[in-house]
Amino acid sequence: MLFHPPKNPVELKVRHLNDAQKQRREDLMEATQGKAALKAFKKTMAKKAKQALKAKSKQQKKNTDNSSQVFVLDFEGDIKATAVKHLREEISTLISTANKGDEVIVRLESGGGLVHGYGLAAAQLVRLKDAGLKLTVCVDKVAASGGYMMACVADNVVAAPFAIIGSIGVVSQLPNFHKWLKNHDVDYEMFTAGDYKRTVTVFGENDAEDRAKYQEELEQTHELFKHFVNTYRPTLDVAKVATGEHWYGEDALKLNLIDSLQTSDSYILERMEDNEVYALHSRQKPTLAEKLGLAQAAEATLNMAVDKLPDALARFESNSRLNILK
Repeated sequence: MLFHPPKNPVELKVRHLNDAQKQRREDLMEATQGKAALKAFKKTMAKKAKQALKAKSKQQKKNTDNSSQVFVLDFEGDIKATAVKHLREEISTLISTANKGDEVIVRLESGGGLVHGYGLAAAQLVRLKDAGLKLTVCVDKVAASGGYMMACVADNVVAAPFAIIGSIGVVSQLPNFHKWLKNHDVDYEMFTAGDYKRTVTVFGENDAEDRAKYQEELEQTHELFKHFVNTYRPTLDVAKVATGEHWYGEDALKLNLIDSLQTSDSYILERMEDNEVYALHSRQKPTLAEKLGLAQAAEATLNMAVDKLPDALARFESNSRLNILK
């Protein structure tokens, strides 16, 4: 892919969803109604396709846009928004090939995470709109905090009735071992240049001034978050929803956090009625071990051993001072 170094090659898979759905429908019809019914069905569909093609040609002669292409992307976010690595590649490809007016559907699932990670992910979605493409975000389970920061960029936000939406807030938490170190006669020294190079720390003694400054930084981040949401959803009462709370789909619709209630499957099927729909998926090219299944087996064993511990350890070890959208 375009922006990945040669040592980490990425491949892009494109799937024509119309063809995939057509094949499934024909397989089911043949299994339940027999080959004769399938043959008659194909004949009817061929006739409809011919009529649709003729109608489309007439529309093109009148210089009117009868249909557009639709592209489907997937984003499953973790605390660091690492999926942006592939999202940016897919978006760059679309911007260079899609036509203005084409629609991009992003199936988004994320409970939020680090500010800078999700800020970058949201900025990638903004690129689609800047390129003249229509952006729809579909949420089936959760788009909260940093996930909602991404979703609010869309021209159209679609969510399932019980999807979790909102949580426009910021949280940062860390333990402090100063008393423990003091009780064990361990000195902790830190040297900085600049009054606020460090405020609260994990091992030093935190005073009221440190905490006040750190709280001020959180408030500033929250204000930026609220301003970002208000920029892309100006009709939303941000003051009412920027409390850190989350809502389920139906309540989120009443609050104008989303635009409609629908699953991503239902929405995509609707778009397939009049448009050619393609799903894009980029991934790291598998190594030889992965092709042989060795890497997957090792990963499965490890996952069973640790039972997929939550991201709490990662938050403490490497991001103890980083603000998290919550």
